[in-house]
Amino acid sequence: MARSKTIVLLHGNFVNNTSWTNWKSYYEQKGYTVHAPANPGHEGDPAALRASVHPDLVKTGFIDIVQTLARFLTTLPEKPLLIGHSMAGMATLKLVEMGKAAAGVSIDGAPPKNVFPPFQTLKTVLPAFGFFSWKKYFMGSRNWYNYAFFNTLPAAEKEKAFAALAVPESYKVSRQLVLHPFSKIDFQRPHVPLLFIGGGSDHIFPAPLTRKIASRYTDEKSPVTVKIFEGKSHFLCGEPGWEQVADYILDWYEQQ
Repeated sequence: MARSKTIVLLHGNFVNNTSWTNWKSYYEQKGYTVHAPANPGHEGDPAALRASVHPDLVKTGFIDIVQTLARFLTTLPEKPLLIGHSMAGMATLKLVEMGKAAAGVSIDGAPPKNVFPPFQTLKTVLPAFGFFSWKKYFMGSRNWYNYAFFNTLPAAEKEKAFAALAVPESYKVSRQLVLHPFSKIDFQRPHVPLLFIGGGSDHIFPAPLTRKIASRYTDEKSPVTVKIFEGKSHFLCGEPGWEQVADYILDWYEQQ
């Protein structure tokens, strides 16, 4: 295929686009034009967002995120390589289904509505749905992030990562992911190349779930690749060795 020289990095829940800062610079140094947009209600410095929640946050759902990204992608001169982490891994699959990408990468990706997650996932992310909360949004505690995101990091690094990256999240995003028909994927539809990457020590979306989602795609002429990085957490894109993951993606992409 004719490879695009544009990459769009999509951030997931509980962080914002600042989580892609190193990747953006890394890929730009390799000659790519790189965009890392913030989801609605997530614009700004993470520490400032924790201190004062963005007024649009609680209005934002998964559908809003996908539609906002789809509009942004139509402004680009070419269809990009989409790389999405966590919730945005699922957003990537949806945008690929919509014909918005040259290729798609789901890293530690959330499952679509029509792939049931394991108990491990439900146990970890249940607080992010807000079904039993009086609050209007979810803000994970340090202990939650330490378990869910940063479980492979030393204690001192966990504290730094929380301070640098943690942000409040809209309950609406998680609820729409599991409850709204929009969040289904048509696994029989032909698609551009897809790469699924999982972390072997991911506490939110374990590696078997990554393999399960990938295995649902059935069009024999549409490439699907799976790569599991053993010992990596849900923070796979930020923990030491992230460059290995970034390089693997480019190597895969350039072989398509």
